[in-house]
Parts: sequence; C-alpha cells; structure tokens
Amino acid sequence: MSFVWLLIGFAAMIVFASFFEWTLHRFVLHRPLWFFRYPFDAHAMLHHRVFRADHTYHVQNRTDEANIPMAWWNGPVLILAGCLPFSGLAAFISWWFLLGAFAAACGYYATYEYLHWCMHKPQRRLVERSGIFFVLNGHHLLHHRYMHKNFNVVLPLADLCLNTLLVRSKVCFAQARGDYVPDVQPPAGSGT
Repeated sequence: MSFVWLLIGFAAMIVFASFFEWTLHRFVLHRPLWFFRYPFDAHAMLHHRVFRADHTYHVQNRTDEANIPMAWWNGPVLILAGCLPFSGLAAFISWWFLLGAFAAACGYYATYEYLHWCMHKPQRRLVERSGIFFVLNGHHLLHHRYMHKNFNVVLPLADLCLNTLLVRSKVCFAQARGDYVPDVQPPAGSGT
C-alpha cells in the first residue's frame, strides 16, 4: 500500500505543481508585492527586459545567462512551500504520500529550470529535438510576447484550465527563430 500512496502523492503533486507554478508566476513574478518586490524585480523587470519574444529570446551575451535561472535558494523554498499542503494530508493518509509529492516537486522544479535554460540558451541538446520541447518552447515564447498569457513552463494544464492558454499570436510580430522554435504567428490567411 505504501507504493500506491507514493504514486498517488507523485501524481497529485504534478497536477498541483502546474497550478502552483501558474499562481506564483501570475501573482508573484508579474505583480509587485508591497512587502516583497524581489520576485517581481528579478522576473518581470529583469528577465523579461533581457529576454523578449524577438531575437533576444535567446542569450545575446554571456552576462545575460545569469538572468535565466532563478536564484539558487528559490528551489528549496518553492519545493518546501509546494509540499506544505501535502504534509497536512500525509499526517492523515500516509507519509509515503508526502514522499511521492516531494519527489515530484523536486523533479518538477528541476525540469522547469532545465527546460527554461534550454529555451533561452539553445545548444541542440537531445531534449531540444523532442516534440514536447518544441511545443513548450512556443508556449513560453508567447509568454515573452504576452506576459498575461502562458504562465506555465513545464505543464500548461493550469493555463488550459484557467483560460490563459495562447497557442498562436493574433498579430504578426518579429519572433525568435531557430531549429527548435515553432512559428507562433497567426494562421496563414487570417488577415493580420
């Protein structure tokens, strides 16, 4: 039974993490909090200023690389914060549930950082040649064009459920190009 709770905790965290990522991205990284401006300043004011949806979506110089990942301490803080609700449930269900959730939270955060790094600093890695990366890269590129859309990087489930999913731009714009960057321009013949 412990293995079952481990799997349930893992699966539940993957779904929860999509909504957790969406909430943090929308309400903390894109809105200044009067008592804690660091996330907004680091993300919306710096990351989005350096990396836009045009050719600057990709690293232009080595100094910009520091603006791709989150600060080292963000990982442990976000993983522990995401696991808090699971801790309460685990007290009543099984600690294996929490262990599964913790493993998924660690994996989700590591996946976020790695995919995000590959999106902004492409180097023809194996993951960059996958179909799922191609789709997620276009999803994230559109976020850099429309900061009020596509808040998820890893699993756009929350974007789909919370009506912030954008698959294509409604207007033409100068977008980033590359082997593993999809064309997110309006469909041909749309008149825009």
